[in-house]
Amino acid sequence: MDFALQRHRMVQHQLRGRGITDERLLAVMEEVPRHLFVPERLRKKAYDDEPLAIAMGQTISQPYMVARMTELLSLTGTETVLEVGTGSGYQAAVLGRLAAEVWTVERHPGLASEARAVLSDLGMENVHVLVADGTLGLADSAPFDAIVVTAAAPGVPAALRDQLKVGGRMVIPITAGHSEDLVLIEKLAPGEDPAPDEAAPSSRYRETAVLRCVFVPLIGEQGYPE
Repeated sequence: MDFALQRHRMVQHQLRGRGITDERLLAVMEEVPRHLFVPERLRKKAYDDEPLAIAMGQTISQPYMVARMTELLSLTGTETVLEVGTGSGYQAAVLGRLAAEVWTVERHPGLASEARAVLSDLGMENVHVLVADGTLGLADSAPFDAIVVTAAAPGVPAALRDQLKVGGRMVIPITAGHSEDLVLIEKLAPGEDPAPDEAAPSSRYRETAVLRCVFVPLIGEQGYPE
């Protein structure tokens, strides 16, 4: 199959056609071989406008959702990013092309191993895959300029709030009824105006619901029980 042509069409119709405007991001998503991150039996569907099942009951997100979440981080190329929920590794590959360093945490060792192998084959030396409880973040490498969570949480894990730099941005799906809201969280500098009732002892946050979405649940100490 002509995967390069399929990527081009994906970018033009699914991403640019739906309002994704970050040209760096669009270029990266036209380059990263998404088909290498899906099971071989599904490769003909790798660039379709839908999420796809991978191992351990997880999914690789719809291309538009990957693009929208990444665009909300406003990456310029200098950032250190934390991803919670490596899954296939595709989102980490996109982040790795757009940021200086990416730490991605996966709770399933098998998924982490497979993602690490594909990322290594692609030469993504700035992407580090770890097996851990992602709801606790990664304190040893914090603080982070940006955090992206690829599973739906009952609320924002306190550890992730704490590990976000002042001025940083976090994108996370939060459970709301039978689906989720994709929420952008900005950690404000002193003197900036937060949304009503959004405050913490040492820093303040602005939270913005961006769109409705559906994700697998975020499992962990500060997420849902297994």
